[in-house]
Amino acid sequence: MGKLLTRRAGSRGLGSVTLVAVAMLAGAVAAACAPGSASDPGRIAAVGAESEYANVITQIGGPYVAVSAVMSNPNIDPHTYEASPQVAQTVSTAQLVVQNGAGYDGFMETIEVATPSSTRRVIDVQSLLGLPATTENPHLWYSPATMPAVAKAIGKDLAALAPSHEAYFTAEVAAFDTSLAPWTQAIAALKSSSSGAPVATTEPVADYMLQAAGLDNLTPWPFQADVMNGVDPSAQDVSLEQGFFTGHQVKAFIYNQQVTDSLTQSLLTIAHENGIPVVGVYETMPTPGYDYQTWMVAEVNAVQKALASGVSTTRL
Repeated sequence: MGKLLTRRAGSRGLGSVTLVAVAMLAGAVAAACAPGSASDPGRIAAVGAESEYANVITQIGGPYVAVSAVMSNPNIDPHTYEASPQVAQTVSTAQLVVQNGAGYDGFMETIEVATPSSTRRVIDVQSLLGLPATTENPHLWYSPATMPAVAKAIGKDLAALAPSHEAYFTAEVAAFDTSLAPWTQAIAALKSSSSGAPVATTEPVADYMLQAAGLDNLTPWPFQADVMNGVDPSAQDVSLEQGFFTGHQVKAFIYNQQVTDSLTQSLLTIAHENGIPVVGVYETMPTPGYDYQTWMVAEVNAVQKALASGVSTTRL
């Protein structure tokens, strides 16, 4: 069952709540309605801090949930996200919340602490997976082990909130698990054809998936962490990264499509000049036309095309 959990703060300030938002929230909560969505009476009000978690809630809850996604725009950098008073109000009245943890969406906990509730159920994915506070890579949804555990927890919490629909939620969790097969099969196929293939990255967005496929990410962790945390990598690390392309040491360059700063742009240029295919990966689910499963399959297929045919995919 979901509960309120404590996490470390992200070093990059991943998503914040402004003082103005908190002040406005205090007034909003005083006038808040009873649990549930005012526009969707009778349905469970649920919030996914990231669009991928909101999508899974929707798949499990079906017609019995009214779901909001906090971070859902694939054209912005989630690391610079700031929650508005409207978001704070939505979270404060939610009956079920799913958030990533690992320092990625600390603004959610700020809202939850500011609006305590004895009935709100919170699934913190980092804690659900038993990951330590020292977990360095917060992009947990790229790990094949993550969403089956999240879906199961969502099903249990929804059943506790709406016991009469427990059989429905249980069936949807089973269906969701089955629907992940194309992704796991795609990862297995990539591993079979390209295990050990050297690649480079900007930051660790898809690292869990790359590891599952047995690819060799040559980019050192300090470089990835610096880019993720908005810190300029050392000149030595930048030179090393550039050398992967000029020396043709890697077969693909995988970068965060939502964070294209001057360093990323320069690396993309060098990769292009040296015939290295590039793959843009996303932190939040690209829209329209994708759910979590098809998004993950598309990401694996893009890497497969880069390694097998030298084809770049900058946008899904």
